[in-house]
Amino acid sequence: MSLLIILLPVILMLGSTLAKVALPAESTVGLTLKFLGEPLIALGLAVIAAVICLGWAAGMPRAEVGNTLRKALAPIAVLLLTIGAGGGLKQTLLDAGVSQTISKVAEGAHMPYLLLAWLIAVALRQATGSATVATTTTAGILAPMMAGLAATQSSLVALAIGAGSVFFCHVNDAGFWMVREYFGLQLKQTIWVWSVLQTIVSVVGLIGTLLLWHFLT
Repeated sequence: MSLLIILLPVILMLGSTLAKVALPAESTVGLTLKFLGEPLIALGLAVIAAVICLGWAAGMPRAEVGNTLRKALAPIAVLLLTIGAGGGLKQTLLDAGVSQTISKVAEGAHMPYLLLAWLIAVALRQATGSATVATTTTAGILAPMMAGLAATQSSLVALAIGAGSVFFCHVNDAGFWMVREYFGLQLKQTIWVWSVLQTIVSVVGLIGTLLLWHFLT
């Protein structure tokens, strides 16, 4: 039951995604799945399910359920504040024009497509702290250059961008603080555990795409 409740938001969001792909946009089932798959709705339903199935159904008094929920507010509040601060820093860097500066530098670079894609994504990731911003901005910068590539080559460039976008997650990323707060780690521990792990994933991803480029193109 605990596992099902943890997976409930994931299942609802997956249902919403499948509805957007496989069902008519205005169908009743499709609209219902899209509504239930909205993050706030899905997470709220998971909380309600936990209260009913793990609390009241197990014989827990309402007062005790309320106390449990109240105790959860303090750590959640700290987590939300740190995520919000990380997002604010990211937006400040974006508004300062970091993405445009990096794109201008990239236009004059002459190097293999995979390495260029990876380096741009890494630079944007470090500057903005957002893997999403790094991915979308790098894709936009390289799109004109990739127009003549074969489908296999374009796919490998996309993988290289994805690998670069997760390089060395650090203090300007909201996810870094979420991991730190959730696992109760010190700043140094989070860097050694999470940032180094992300770096390994990124470098291995680059090496993998380079090998695939060599053998498939």
